[in-house]
Amino acid sequence: MSDAFIVCSDLSFSWPDDTVVFQDLSCTIGGGRTGLVAPNGAGKSTLLKLIAGALRPGGGSVSVDGLLGYLPQTLPLAGDLTVAKVLGIAPVIKALAAIEAGDAREEHFTTIGTDWDIEERTRAQLDRLGLGDLSFDRPLWTLSGGQIVSLGLAAQLLKRPDVLLLDEPTNNLDLDARRKLYRVLEDWNGCLLLVSHDRALLDRMDRIAELGRGELRFYGGNFAEYEQAVRVEQEVAEKNVRNAEQEVKREKREMQQARERAARRASNAARNIGNAGLPKILAGARKRNAQESSGKANETHTARVDDAKAKLDQAERALREDQKVVLVLPGTQVPAGRMVFLGERMQVGYDSRPVFAGDGIDLAIRGPERIALTGPNGAGKSTLLRLIAGDLSPEAGEPTRVAGRVAYLSQRLDLLDLDRTVAENLAAFAPDMPEAQRLNLLARFLFRGNRMHLPVGVLSGGERLRATLACVLNAEPSPQLLLLDEPTNNLDLVSVGQLEAALNAYQGAFVVVSHDERFLAEIKVDRRLRLENGRLREV
Repeated sequence: MSDAFIVCSDLSFSWPDDTVVFQDLSCTIGGGRTGLVAPNGAGKSTLLKLIAGALRPGGGSVSVDGLLGYLPQTLPLAGDLTVAKVLGIAPVIKALAAIEAGDAREEHFTTIGTDWDIEERTRAQLDRLGLGDLSFDRPLWTLSGGQIVSLGLAAQLLKRPDVLLLDEPTNNLDLDARRKLYRVLEDWNGCLLLVSHDRALLDRMDRIAELGRGELRFYGGNFAEYEQAVRVEQEVAEKNVRNAEQEVKREKREMQQARERAARRASNAARNIGNAGLPKILAGARKRNAQESSGKANETHTARVDDAKAKLDQAERALREDQKVVLVLPGTQVPAGRMVFLGERMQVGYDSRPVFAGDGIDLAIRGPERIALTGPNGAGKSTLLRLIAGDLSPEAGEPTRVAGRVAYLSQRLDLLDLDRTVAENLAAFAPDMPEAQRLNLLARFLFRGNRMHLPVGVLSGGERLRATLACVLNAEPSPQLLLLDEPTNNLDLVSVGQLEAALNAYQGAFVVVSHDERFLAEIKVDRRLRLENGRLREV
């Protein structure tokens, strides 16, 4: 394993509007595979950019020991680039071609250096990532989003880096491409730091780093072991809170009892002094002594109550905020066997070419089926969803949709009015729902207090998904068929869990396009369809 590592010392960073992202963050990341997790907006991508030098810290320092490779979440690649240019090998390939043609100028040998085997090494790397059929002169605009991501990773690996930073590397990858990526990273022996919501990928890490509350906490083991450790921590924290609450109650009760005893003693003492006929000076001294003793006892009990409250506050800080969405959606129920959608011999075309093979494709959806639609990138999965939703008219075939609303959530999450607040959007989707019920509903979707009155346009990706689900699942009439296109893309792990909870409460039929096998297992899909080479088949 490489000794390469990353050191962040007292790292601070704020956005131009003075929003603080980090303050005095210090950490050391050694060799091996580290998965970085945190909610959206916590600064995962920002931390990678600071390490890569794409951003400058406001304070502190970052040092990287070894050659660095960095694959950002959004690749700044122009469509007119060729594969060779993206891979950074175009000058060497050109020099090799010139020498083979008989041009022996010194500048060509200087350009090549020790990279005489660059074509063989590049082909081997592309093969490992499923890109072996790409020609070096192929333009980028002809590639799918998944192919571009894999090509960007290949470009970084060809640098032979000691330290590799990857930001959501499985976004837009189909299942086959993901598995190839898994195998490549399993063979990695340098220092790897990656941000991902792909739990199958995170389960291949050596450790998990959790970013939150201004610090980076490390957990040994993969993501499943991290989840177990967090559950144990939460159980201990909840127990500590319960114990601290009981201690506060006990100290308050004892303080009240002490005050009542002191009051009774003071009353009895006053009567006894009066009955004893003591001189005023002596009687006054005894009264002051009793008051001082009572005051000291009260101070002692007050200090003990304050100490118990401090322990409770400390215990509560160790608790993780409850981010669970708990829903009941009976209005979405579809009887078993009811036909929700029927399409026969459906066909569409792009650039005068049919998308589907032969006479088109057939699809029937009945009852509360939970369907996973898979297939390679570019196979036409999003096109099929648009046909089912009615957003796209077929050139052949007659789709039939029975009574009941169809809701389509595209990858862009563009159903809501960005200028309206979350509450206003819900009112537009469910105008007959009483306001108090709407506010209670939004609270169950974790929009509480001022959060429900924010414009949708300023929400994070996870918040926008929750707002969209709140409006779509509670619209009038309720949807009986829900269509989702890569809904987990760019969501943090907390948001993915919230989406799973919402879909498990949904009682209608849904079709979801996703390459995330863990997600598909959690939402309990009961039917799988694969679209490949223009044909739709059961798997």
